[in-house]
Amino acid sequence: MNSVRLVPVIISAVLAAAHFLRAGNLLLVLVSLAVPGVLAFSRPWAARLVQAALVLMALEWVRTLLALISERQAAESPWTAAAIILISVAVFTACSALVFLLRPLKARYRLSGKG
Repeated sequence: MNSVRLVPVIISAVLAAAHFLRAGNLLLVLVSLAVPGVLAFSRPWAARLVQAALVLMALEWVRTLLALISERQAAESPWTAAAIILISVAVFTACSALVFLLRPLKARYRLSGKG
């Protein structure tokens, strides 16, 4: 059942990998695809590493959003729909890091409420 709870993490990682593939950055494609694999280790550091990676991925979506808006505005092209999509992906990715607040995942990765 924990694997179902981790689906948002996997989706976020695959979306980031697709983003980096489109940009031609194969190293970050591989890193993005490896992120969910870290969760095979049921240790606190694994969950925290994945959370940090998800936050970085969300920040990359925001960076991409700002660049896209700037480019589209300079070209006098519409940008609203693309902005809504990128904001949605950024929020989904950031919220994926919150799955580790679920009690079963806290237990699996031995995450206490302390520090």
